[in-house]
Amino acid sequence: MEEGRSDAKEASMAELAASLEKVRQIEGDGNNVDGKKKLWGLLRLFMACMVSGGIQYGWALQLSLLSPYSQTLGIPHQYVSLTWICGPIAGFVVQPIVGYYSDRCTARMGRRRPFILVGCLIICASVLLIGFSADIGRALGDSKEHCSVSTGPRWAAAAVYIVGFWFLDFANNTVQGPARAMMADLSAGNHGPNVGQAVFCLWMAIGNVLGYTAGANGKWHEWFPWLKTSACCDACANLKGAFLTAVILIVISMAVTMFLAGEKQLDKADVQASSGRGCISAFGDLFKSLKNLPPSMFKVLAVTGITWLAWFPFIQYDTDWMGREIYHGMPQGPKSSIYDAGVREGAIGLLLSSITLGATSFLIPKLCRKLTSKVVWSISNFMVFGIMTAMVVVGLISTKGYNATLTANLTGPDPKLKAIALTLFALIGIPQAVLFSVPWAVASEVTTDEDGGQGLAIGVLNIAIVVPQLIIALTAGPLDKAFGKDNTPAFGIGGAFAFICAILALIVLPKTRGTSNAAVMAGGH
Repeated sequence: MEEGRSDAKEASMAELAASLEKVRQIEGDGNNVDGKKKLWGLLRLFMACMVSGGIQYGWALQLSLLSPYSQTLGIPHQYVSLTWICGPIAGFVVQPIVGYYSDRCTARMGRRRPFILVGCLIICASVLLIGFSADIGRALGDSKEHCSVSTGPRWAAAAVYIVGFWFLDFANNTVQGPARAMMADLSAGNHGPNVGQAVFCLWMAIGNVLGYTAGANGKWHEWFPWLKTSACCDACANLKGAFLTAVILIVISMAVTMFLAGEKQLDKADVQASSGRGCISAFGDLFKSLKNLPPSMFKVLAVTGITWLAWFPFIQYDTDWMGREIYHGMPQGPKSSIYDAGVREGAIGLLLSSITLGATSFLIPKLCRKLTSKVVWSISNFMVFGIMTAMVVVGLISTKGYNATLTANLTGPDPKLKAIALTLFALIGIPQAVLFSVPWAVASEVTTDEDGGQGLAIGVLNIAIVVPQLIIALTAGPLDKAFGKDNTPAFGIGGAFAFICAILALIVLPKTRGTSNAAVMAGGH
């Protein structure tokens, strides 16, 4: 009997062990399935954000090439900043309206994707208009002189360029708001805002790297000789080639996003009754949202505004600074080739900054958790202050005693100053990673309990960006002309605002660590 009980006991133990092993296998399989689903979800989230990379590719070309290109059409340097007014105006007008309607869109393809589709198509048309503006201008009556000897203004081409520039900025804002709101929609559940921010910053870095590489490439006119015409010489042909690649990449990235985003159709019953008031309701809700924001959010908006006052001079004049102050070139005349070389070198500098931005973006969430977001934000502004001050000093040293009439100076820049300039470009990618992520994470945490759609919330935040851009666009050119120092005054003002913002960030910002599960919000350029 004892032997039988022993055998039964051993059999029971064996069965129990087998059962436990089976349970472990089931749990392991379940964990594997959950892990695969999570990995697939993250990969799909990453690819669904691809349109941001395509748009950023176009932005990189715009930021690195268009200020110099506009001067080749005869627009004086002091008026270049005025051509950028369309950006803040488009941000202020378009983002609230598009955000309002994208929050309430009941299209079959979802809330955000219809706006992304239409905006991308307009962007493609706009970059083609800009790229071929010189040829269109000649057809409309500009000078028939060959572009290699023409030095006067080409007003028809300039007008076509400005029209394309305005459409481009309006279309960019049409896409950016819904695209970022869609990332907030998709990442709010399983992944959270930090993952969404990292994905978005990574795509921005990828788009910037590719865009600045295309802008720095001076071989487009050699690879595609048909890009050159009597109205469009080497620099213009290179811009054409880069912008044609932008069309291709935007179409591809848009198609991937449209396919993988997986938005669900919004039920009409969920749309608020006030949506019938349209644009008036959009701005009414926008200012109502401003009125009802928590007090700490106004502090975030104030610091954000001053931050962009510091950044916009660099964004507007970065490659022009390299072409003028470092390379001593001019947009037109015998020194135009040197200026163009400096612009391409500036694009390489922006490429380096984008690589730094991409690498830094992975560290931002951890730094915010360890130091708090406001400390990270403050440190980044101290860095901008130091870099902008250094750019002013380098520019003054480079131009001090420079005699433009000496042909010996047409051979290029001082190698040491060029290396320092590229280093400064690379370093500025560190605070730029903070600029593109931390303010939105802070705003997300501050407003996490507030009502309203993500699209409209982006419109509220965008005010803190577009107003500083408008101020700099209206004042930078006249200040540069008044002081007669090219881009140096604008950079000096940017550095001063960066220092002020660094102090304010420590004093007035709320303590947050970027851990909220609220949706990610981001503003325009």
